[in-house]
Amino acid sequence: MNHTDLTLRPITGPEELDLFCQLTYALDHELADDLAAGRRRPGWMWVALRGGELVARAAWWGRAEEPVPFLLDVFDVEDAAVGARLVRTAMAEILPPGTRPPTYNRMIPAEWRDEAAARSVVEDRMTALEQVGAQLLAERLRFEWRPGTAVAPPRNRLLFRPIRDVDEILELMTRVLDGTLDAHSRDDLTRMSAREAALRHYEDELAHYRSPRDWWRVATLPDGTPVGFVTPARNNYNPVIGYLAVLPEHRGNGYIDDILAEGTRILAAQDVSRIRAATDLGNIPMANAFRRAGYVNFERTITMAWP
Repeated sequence: MNHTDLTLRPITGPEELDLFCQLTYALDHELADDLAAGRRRPGWMWVALRGGELVARAAWWGRAEEPVPFLLDVFDVEDAAVGARLVRTAMAEILPPGTRPPTYNRMIPAEWRDEAAARSVVEDRMTALEQVGAQLLAERLRFEWRPGTAVAPPRNRLLFRPIRDVDEILELMTRVLDGTLDAHSRDDLTRMSAREAALRHYEDELAHYRSPRDWWRVATLPDGTPVGFVTPARNNYNPVIGYLAVLPEHRGNGYIDDILAEGTRILAAQDVSRIRAATDLGNIPMANAFRRAGYVNFERTITMAWP
């Protein structure tokens, strides 16, 4: 599609990755493997060319077995208006009519507001996506635990056992949504019941982990009463603390530290090179727990979503 001398189109295949990567981002090194594995497709990777020069690009990520992408996670622009036009044009081709667009995630420096160049990168992309209807959903802190960091020993206040089955984890995930500080969950609760939101989270994320489910733990009091849970896991890219939560009636007792330490111990025992985790900027209790456990806030993400 042409607008004056602007051409908007998907790439033809892996042979155009060099063209696509004329603009750069931290995920570029994953693109070839993602294409080979079906997590990306040429039709989900679009470029805006002016006179043969790349001036904007956008790429969506999804699962090989699903026909519609799950996330917009590569978006680079030299001009916000061109970027908005590119995303609007691509989504009209990629998404079935009436489909809510996938959310947008952008990894950004931890102190991005303090650096003029980094701030411009973030705000230019946000401006472009606002022109096609997206709104800021959350700013998230990305944490990393590194080998050599001390792991707190068990304090014996809580016992830990494996999750019994999917029904149990779904029940716990439903219960912890009461009073949640997570922006994604709060957004889901405006559209569906707590049980539906828990099931969606499970099917979109936990069900796709590549690691054994017997790593997952329920935290209980000595009498067996559940207090919370943690799902240490491996996703397609890293070992992660996938989901950690304390049940509403047990919040405020510091159990979050015990549960995070258990999840960290399980992954550290696998001789991992790092453990990744994330939480919303506004989820101060969770962010502070990561810091107390020796996790480093090395980056942030911006998430935008369509109403």
